[in-house]
Amino acid sequence: MLPAERKRRIVELVTERDGQSVEALADELGYSKATIRRDLHELEDRGLIERSHGGAVPVTSVGHEQAYGQKEVQNLDAKRAIAARAVEEITEGQVVFFDAGTTTMQVAQNAPKDGSMLAVTNSPRLAVELGKEDNDVKLTGGTLRRRTRSLVGPTAEAFLERTNFDLLFLGANAVDVETGLTTPNEEEARVKELMVEKASRVVLVADASKVGERSFVTFAGLDDIDLFVTDDGLPAESREAFEAEDVAVAAVEANSR
Repeated sequence: MLPAERKRRIVELVTERDGQSVEALADELGYSKATIRRDLHELEDRGLIERSHGGAVPVTSVGHEQAYGQKEVQNLDAKRAIAARAVEEITEGQVVFFDAGTTTMQVAQNAPKDGSMLAVTNSPRLAVELGKEDNDVKLTGGTLRRRTRSLVGPTAEAFLERTNFDLLFLGANAVDVETGLTTPNEEEARVKELMVEKASRVVLVADASKVGERSFVTFAGLDDIDLFVTDDGLPAESREAFEAEDVAVAAVEANSR
């Protein structure tokens, strides 16, 4: 296992299991405790985990916003499966908006590149991916938030206020039946709110770990969502709650390791 892959797996394990000891990580990954401790020290410096006595815990709170690099390595199998299902919603000739995010990046990677759609995004990273081959891509413009690699602010908002989209692939930091879709940052929330307002069809793409969680700012309610594409980790009672709000749910099987 390459060092980068080992560190990615450490972040996944710490996050998925709500904390892990150095000993458990060393046993599972097959590396010495000294190597794991060095990795944890580096990952803490990068803001991807928090050290605890004898191990590490995930960085979580209502007001905390994970770094892009932290989210990028979490639940990757589920995100890939979600993306494969989500792109089935794209039809020829549509104007499709791709929200910034790590799950939507997977959707962008799976999206057609044959010029059959006009892609729009508030993410320079997604724009590069979507612009491969024959697609035309439009960026919202705006100020780059380094933490999420998304474009926000008055320029992005002005673009969204004068445009319309057939389909939106929307991400969220947290999804809850009572509080709706939430995110830690107010500027980000405003841009997402406008995306939802200007889209004819909204497809939420989020892995099941985000369900039942809450973040700082609400930007959409469940009644704004047409389809929720998630993974098969979604509890049955949560699915029933979404469907009771007239949200169609597609819970796909995540690839096993």
